[in-house]
Amino acid sequence: MSDSDPGRRLRGRRDECAVLDRLLADARSGRSQVLVLRGEAGIGKSALVEHLVGGAAGCRIARAAGVESQMELAFAGLHQLCAPMMEHADRLPGAQRDALAVAFGVSAGSTPDRFMVGLAVLSLLSEVAEHEPLLCVVDDAQWLDRVSAQALAFVARRLLAERVTLVFAVRAQALGPGEDPLVGLRELVIGGLRDDDARALLDSVVPGRVDERVRERIVAEARGNPLALLELPRGLTAVELAGGFGRPDARPLASRIEQSFQRRVASLPDATRRLLLVAAAEPVGDVSLLRRAARQLADGADVAKAEAEAEAAGLIEFGTRVRFRHPLVRSAVYRAADPFERREVHRALAEATDPESDAERRAWHRAHAAAEPDEGVAGELARCADQAQARGGVAAAAAFLRRATELTPDPARRAARAVAAARAAFEAGDPDAAMELIAAAKMGPLDELQHGLLARLRGRIAFARRRGGEAMPLLFDAADRLAGVDDGQAREAYLEAIGSAVAAGRLGERGALRKVAVAARAVPPGPQPPRLVDTLLDGLATSFAEGYVQGAPLLKHALLAIRQQAGANEDIMRWFWPAWLAAADMWDDETWLELTTHAVRGAREAGALNFLPLALTCRAVVHVYCGEFEEAAALVEESNAILKVTGNSHLGYARVLLQAWRGDAATPAAVAAGAEWASSWNEGRAIGGRHYLNAVLYNGTGQYQAALSSAQQACEYDDPGLFGFALGELVEAGTRAAAANAAAAALRQLEERANASGTDWALGVLARSRALLGDGPATERLYRESIEHLARSRVAVHLARTHLVYGEWLRRENRRRDAREQLRTAYEMLNRFGADAFADRARRELLATGETVRRRTVEARDALTAQEAQIARLAGEGRTNPEIGAELFISPRTVEWHLRKVYTKLGIDSRRKLRAALVDH
Repeated sequence: MSDSDPGRRLRGRRDECAVLDRLLADARSGRSQVLVLRGEAGIGKSALVEHLVGGAAGCRIARAAGVESQMELAFAGLHQLCAPMMEHADRLPGAQRDALAVAFGVSAGSTPDRFMVGLAVLSLLSEVAEHEPLLCVVDDAQWLDRVSAQALAFVARRLLAERVTLVFAVRAQALGPGEDPLVGLRELVIGGLRDDDARALLDSVVPGRVDERVRERIVAEARGNPLALLELPRGLTAVELAGGFGRPDARPLASRIEQSFQRRVASLPDATRRLLLVAAAEPVGDVSLLRRAARQLADGADVAKAEAEAEAAGLIEFGTRVRFRHPLVRSAVYRAADPFERREVHRALAEATDPESDAERRAWHRAHAAAEPDEGVAGELARCADQAQARGGVAAAAAFLRRATELTPDPARRAARAVAAARAAFEAGDPDAAMELIAAAKMGPLDELQHGLLARLRGRIAFARRRGGEAMPLLFDAADRLAGVDDGQAREAYLEAIGSAVAAGRLGERGALRKVAVAARAVPPGPQPPRLVDTLLDGLATSFAEGYVQGAPLLKHALLAIRQQAGANEDIMRWFWPAWLAAADMWDDETWLELTTHAVRGAREAGALNFLPLALTCRAVVHVYCGEFEEAAALVEESNAILKVTGNSHLGYARVLLQAWRGDAATPAAVAAGAEWASSWNEGRAIGGRHYLNAVLYNGTGQYQAALSSAQQACEYDDPGLFGFALGELVEAGTRAAAANAAAAALRQLEERANASGTDWALGVLARSRALLGDGPATERLYRESIEHLARSRVAVHLARTHLVYGEWLRRENRRRDAREQLRTAYEMLNRFGADAFADRARRELLATGETVRRRTVEARDALTAQEAQIARLAGEGRTNPEIGAELFISPRTVEWHLRKVYTKLGIDSRRKLRAALVDH
């Protein structure tokens, strides 16, 4: 290779080096880049990282490396990466700065959401990159602690225009399916060297003569792995290399490389080996800490001399931080030591670690030093678990509590800690570990409360794994156990059981919902004053046990409390879903608006990205019924983008609801796919949703027989939040498809519910439905009554539909002038919303009255993507780029990048003109 070749230092890696060089070039020109280097141990990922770092002249470099023994310490990886850049933290928005400080243990505070921490890291990297391009490299990312890995994956998916290059090196197949948060990012799979490059590399490190057959054997066994080519010959004598008389070895390649390192370590003096073991057990690379621990173990030996010998052996480097030549050196050193040596090293590290500034790592070393149960160590771990949980390290808390359980000598205390560990493991997203800890807890003496808590946890795990009816009997049993022991917990378990039965719907046990509701009504009142969960449970239990009409007053009371407390009640997020369903079932658009407004705002402020997509989806549904389709589409896109980052399951209801109201022909296929997926989870409510959405679509397109069939199937089961809506669709479809009896039966059910609800939404739909079935002078009065009610509500789509059917009736009555007025209003509204099928229905009716109507044209605003439209709206309202970035979980520089595209599409040159441009278009 020539000296100008970018890959000259790495034999056989010309293409890979070129890819890495382009990353840096892009970052220098203002485009962020993310790359995952994936390959087996020793394949050359670390060498490629070093090539990248070596070519990053003019860039600031930040590094971190995952360490297997550090995986349980929350935010450890992020702290490694970000600590050198924290001088820029004072430039971050307050909530982000505070989240980072709490996560890193710098200050106390409320538990930060890990994705708020991720947003803070994104802002920090963006701020640093304002001064100079930034290169971040994370080696051995498979060994990052879980929250650091998730936060960095979030950052990777939100980078766009920040002059940041983020590169991960990950060992192939180190993580199981669904465990790798980096999946889906751009990857470069690092394969083995070609045979000719492998032979040349082997020849460059083996002095003297090598038998051709030995050379070919080593090349074949190494399979192009550079580290294997460098290390395997070290285990062969000169005779074996020259004559090929060594024994074949069928062990796994990584194991053989480790053993090569172990042989090299074994040849070193005792003091040097001991020093290497301390370095292997100390994951941070803190030189001063390592030396303090090494001196405790030195027994008079010269630590400086041991350092020099270890460096001379080419196994480790002592600089500002300790770095092993390769991660396999660390694992080789640690695995080669016997258990006693490991415990002694961890004991020395614990004693050398500051108990004030690094209590968690000190406790972790003490735990590894313990050879038998020890309450002192177990208690320290339990206290550190509380500290970890307060910082948002739920996974770390679970790990600390699990080890504390193992080290607790007293059976009762051990069982109690197992209960706490199981709950923490579940909250950390590890249901399998939670189930193991539940089994461990059951082996000890438990009181009735602990039995009930474990039963509830099993039910919650079942619901998380499979939303259908399997969880209901478990949660029902838990509630029954907790009743009389802790009525507050029992009421929460009953509400969870009701939620499970609602999700199971028509696929669940027959009568299950009423069974749970009846039992829930027998539980004594909860704490005073009543909590949100108590008022919700009282209303829903009465409704499902005695009937909709009987439960309506209690649900109205609960929904009023939600509206009054939504801005201040922390339980809103916890019980959002049943509250949302109750509001939908009561046609309560005011509570829908208040509930979703505060849920979205609270989730954004807390950075609660696990909850925010649900809040955004429900808010998008509100926008659809308000006729604000563009706003709904923007929130759906934002929700999907966040779900892609977090790896959680997609929430498709708002998207297909929007499709149905738009009249999208792809709706049936989309809802069928969603319902099929949900049915595989035994989530029968999705089947009701599928039929309701098809009924909306087919009523819009005028396919009334199909709409009737869909609405009838939707009404075969009383799905809360769907059944009442489907009744209105059934009445309209029935009157148009000559199914008067079916429409009349649906109207009777609708009358009972709408009158019990009493909202303008419910009464407006009821009046319209009566008018559709009416005959004579009262019909027009009912249409006008419907318009009056719906005009006072927020559900503009139903107001527009009332104008539509009223105009259709007037035309049939040969009142063309009056019909045009109603149909024109309907068309303008529906056209503005983007409800194309219903708008086209209004257009056809207008044409029949003799009026000329132009179809909707594509405007410049329509050319904006959903995210561009959302950013343009926020900027037009006067929000700054940092404020917009904080709300949408992107960097300010990315906001500016999108705004430049918006200006081009709208034909403007500054944000001052945005509001007018959006109105004009």
